[in-house]
Amino acid sequence: MSKSGSAQSSGEGEVITILLVDDIPDTLENIKKLISFEQDMKVVGTARTGSEGVVLAKELRPNIIIMDINMPDMDGIQATTLITEAVPTIAVIMMSVQNDPDYLRRAMLAGARNFLTKPIEMDELYNTIRTVHARNKPIAAQYAAAAVSASELRPSAARRDSGGRSGHIITIYSPQGGVGTTTLATSVASGLMKEGSKVLLIDADLQFGDVGIMLNLQSQSTMVELIPDVDDLDTELFENIVATHDSGLKVLLGPSRPEFSEEVEKNPEALSQIIKKIAGSYDFVVIDTSTRLDELLLSLCDISSKVIMVCVPTIPSVKNARLVLDLFDKLKYPLDKVMLTVNRVPDDRQAKRAGVSLEKISDFLKRPVVAAIPANELMVNRAITKAVPVVASERDKTKSPIKELLDLADAIYEELEGAKEAEVEPEEDIRKQTRTSGLRLRLGR
Repeated sequence: MSKSGSAQSSGEGEVITILLVDDIPDTLENIKKLISFEQDMKVVGTARTGSEGVVLAKELRPNIIIMDINMPDMDGIQATTLITEAVPTIAVIMMSVQNDPDYLRRAMLAGARNFLTKPIEMDELYNTIRTVHARNKPIAAQYAAAAVSASELRPSAARRDSGGRSGHIITIYSPQGGVGTTTLATSVASGLMKEGSKVLLIDADLQFGDVGIMLNLQSQSTMVELIPDVDDLDTELFENIVATHDSGLKVLLGPSRPEFSEEVEKNPEALSQIIKKIAGSYDFVVIDTSTRLDELLLSLCDISSKVIMVCVPTIPSVKNARLVLDLFDKLKYPLDKVMLTVNRVPDDRQAKRAGVSLEKISDFLKRPVVAAIPANELMVNRAITKAVPVVASERDKTKSPIKELLDLADAIYEELEGAKEAEVEPEEDIRKQTRTSGLRLRLGR
């Protein structure tokens, strides 16, 4: 293996540092020669095997690694897994002569950020490197911030001292459509509206979001208007764009038409940047999402206090949830960050016929089922007709699924607000509480 120079933190005016890993010398030399023509890129090392690539990644800490899949000693998938675990600030671009969907899936689960097919076109190489680097910069910055000492990380206490709000972010996601994420999002947001709490609901299903329809909110203003000014966000403009439901719930609507979604999608980190800037004005920010697993979704999950993973008791839904949970594990999300919720749970008689019990789901996904929401399409449809969240559709809060949805909102509220209060306790008291109650305290990502 060879190396030249050392990796630097990349920023404006600095070069993108790159490590090449491939067992074919000609490929290494050709890619290195192509990159040498670009002033904003620099190859800082080359490796001939996966294990050599892991060693150099830890030593050089480049911005980008271009990794071949098929190599002796250790393949690119295994090497990428080890690298993303050891140095999560590095973005890996996988390459292979085979454009196989299975390779793409395995590369993504290993932590790769993009995939190139050999032979690599010059313009495609340059564009991919720059795009991946630009999208990875906020993630690298987040990991760098997480390395700050605990004494410097007391955001909740700081917000209280300055008169701000808690700013907890909850993302609700399912890799399968039609499982009721919007129903859960509207109900959880409504359930979090305790006395004095301020809650924002965001429709991040950019092409076909239904929050506006379900709550009968029609507004000429959407998040699209915020994207051009994301770097200098005007909070007054934000408040003017946000719609208000009759219940008092604040709602940021998504693009009004599918074609307008491109304005948000072309800058995947823009929405998460907006949310981070305004979160301190709310106690809870609840985000409804689409099924797409992309950079936009991951940027939202990265900044979230909780990710509500939703599935229904069917084999395809549970399988898809497993793939995403595996990815979350690769990203080193804390286990208690993800709350597994099973929606549309049939009654006991129907469940026996379906053959997918909550116990089997929990065992397969290796996660406890935090909430099991019974199926009641009639109540959901009545709520949509009334343009209210399901939890507000009837007076009797003991009915299912109202009770279970409110229980889920209460569990989120108590865990996040409890963790917030624990952050300002003396260190010795925290250790004592952890020993006696098993409370898992987090400083955040």
